[in-house]
Amino acid sequence: PPETSAAVLARTRRGPAPVTDVAKLCVCDLLVAQCDVNCCCDPDCSAADFSLFTTCSVPVVTGDSHLCSQKAAIYSLDVEANPPERVFKLIDQVNPSIFCIHATNYEQALTFSSPEIPTSENFDQLLKQFGSGAFSAEPERWDMNADDQNLSDANETYRYQYGVPVQTVDAFLRLPSPVVSSWCSDGNPAGFLVNQATKCIRSVSVEKCNDIQAVSMLFYINSSILAVPKSSQMVNISVQSIVIQSLNGMRTLLNDSDVLRLPMILDGLCINVVLRVSYHITYTDAGEIIEAAAAFVLGAINKEALSIEQSFEISFTQVNTTPVPLSGNPGYVVGLPVRAGFRPQGYPFPVEIMSAALLLNTNKYSQLTILQSTASQDCLAAQGARAPVLFGYNMISGCKLRITAALKCQPLAQALLDLLKGQSFPEYVASFGNSQAQDVLDWVPITHLYISEQRIYNTFQSSCQIPVSLEIEVKWTKYGSLVNPQARIVNVTATITTTTLKQLPSGRERTILITSSVVFTDVSSPAEPGYKAWPTINAKLPFDFFFPFV
Repeated sequence: PPETSAAVLARTRRGPAPVTDVAKLCVCDLLVAQCDVNCCCDPDCSAADFSLFTTCSVPVVTGDSHLCSQKAAIYSLDVEANPPERVFKLIDQVNPSIFCIHATNYEQALTFSSPEIPTSENFDQLLKQFGSGAFSAEPERWDMNADDQNLSDANETYRYQYGVPVQTVDAFLRLPSPVVSSWCSDGNPAGFLVNQATKCIRSVSVEKCNDIQAVSMLFYINSSILAVPKSSQMVNISVQSIVIQSLNGMRTLLNDSDVLRLPMILDGLCINVVLRVSYHITYTDAGEIIEAAAAFVLGAINKEALSIEQSFEISFTQVNTTPVPLSGNPGYVVGLPVRAGFRPQGYPFPVEIMSAALLLNTNKYSQLTILQSTASQDCLAAQGARAPVLFGYNMISGCKLRITAALKCQPLAQALLDLLKGQSFPEYVASFGNSQAQDVLDWVPITHLYISEQRIYNTFQSSCQIPVSLEIEVKWTKYGSLVNPQARIVNVTATITTTTLKQLPSGRERTILITSSVVFTDVSSPAEPGYKAWPTINAKLPFDFFFPFV
């Protein structure tokens, strides 16, 4: 007779049958046909052997620890008995974790299926099935109620989440990338909020360039993006810019980017071949895509070219926000710029790290910078030239300044200070490479120190103080796990050194050296006694461990 719903429910809730008999399992039984010392589950041990044991080396024997409920063999010694004897119990053990396996209802997971060996006959079929960046590995059958699934879908509010492939009308937004070799595979999906940059090789020929879809602009913009998954609202991909690259590498930006330029053969060359595609996706905080644009670099190939290198990039920006490049996630990465900013006027916290283009044209990404050396070593020519401070790199730069008697003290001192610090020196430095502007505690204030040194040029009474050097010391520490520590900046000190400049007599000149330097200091503390980097074992061997040897 057919099963009732209660019987089916009881059968599905019943736990799986044990695969291993834990009563017969003994992991400490190492000697063949001999009793292992303190191995309470060893079947070769007799009651007389158990009476000499001091402890049970393996007190609990279980099967699969991921099961919600299973049998467990408990071994112990009754030392109060005369002679001492072993105590064995078989109990039902419940897994306290909420993430456990209740029933093994996926039959394919209970056995190991040998993978299909690639041969000359099935290689093309396997490459088509598994050669892309993502492929289906669904089981043949799902034990799922279709009505419940449809009801769940109807109640769900769709929106993009991190890592979910960006869907289009026909499939998903493709970002070609190398898979097994360096050749391009067009099956790599672009993940939402996952900034990617890939390079791969594409096989081409001038005679067939019109027939190769992947070298045409239309291939990358002809499919509209779904604003949210499984919706009818679509977002067209617009052309942001088109750059033409000549055979010698010279690039020219076209003023008209509305014209679709398709590959065509001209004078033995195939022109308008896609060399680079850069997608830029704009989204809302609700996970909805509202705008998509693509920037292209088009080039030409000659008859000798058998392949080209294509570059692909995708970036995401939330609407009404200004993107700021990160220097690590979360800790700083050696060689990336130290992120910095300043407190807006009238606000007590550095909640807005404004674009440094407002501060200095050569520092567009809110970075800590120092004076950049020039070939002429002339301080007047070096004004405005700044070099970003790269995390972990000790740096020094400088220039020479020629001082005459006609120079006024105060304008000279202010000019040198602007030369060392830039037009607007930042007030805060990000402690982590991914610190956000709204996280106030993630920004370290810069401490300013001033040191004066005496340097007498002559005996004239009038003198003034001028800055001659800027020394930045960045103290950082290893933060987090000892296995994967993250670099965190904990203190930044900017020291301005000034010197006393006496008035020069008429017709006399002097040359002084202006320097800037950055030093990174690791102030990580060693691991405390209770938190050792390597685990230690504090154990004592039984007195008869080496019996019958001494």
